[in-house]
Amino acid sequence: MSITNEPTGQPQAAYPTPQYGQPQYGQPQYGQPQYGQPQYGQAPMGYPPAPAGHGRTLGPVGKIRSTWAVIGLSIVTFGIYGLYYYFATHEEMKQHSGEGVGGAIGLVLAIFTLGLVTPFVLPNEIGNLYAKQGRPRPVSATTGLWVLLGSFILIGPLVWLIKTNGALNAYWRSMGAS
Repeated sequence: MSITNEPTGQPQAAYPTPQYGQPQYGQPQYGQPQYGQPQYGQAPMGYPPAPAGHGRTLGPVGKIRSTWAVIGLSIVTFGIYGLYYYFATHEEMKQHSGEGVGGAIGLVLAIFTLGLVTPFVLPNEIGNLYAKQGRPRPVSATTGLWVLLGSFILIGPLVWLIKTNGALNAYWRSMGAS
């Protein structure tokens, strides 16, 4: 296909040729990277290489907590340890994965929503830890329904804590915690 140049009537290429031999966008650069340009598979200058795995290095591993100790301490402290549990677990997961609400927001959610949101958020974040590793989620946001629907007979919150804390402890153990 050719286009004619109107003033001279000469045929012209369909795509303009680059001026001064510079390659156009999308054209190969003769197989050589320009100075300061990263080669394929390398990080740009001044940046550390990408970590292996799913693109992120993992932070410190959290603490394993006995489910029965959480129940006992929550009863003895009239629920104050339960608030600490929410803060500590959210903060540990945030430090470990770099994602999630973190301890302060987890605590604020627990206090200002009267504990109605946290039973859904905590197992969801635990499930996300598993999912990032390509493992099936043992708990998810729907696990919070145990607290909401089962709070009338007190079995529901107990089932929720056993499932949620058990899944978190199993995750920490799989990451090397003892």
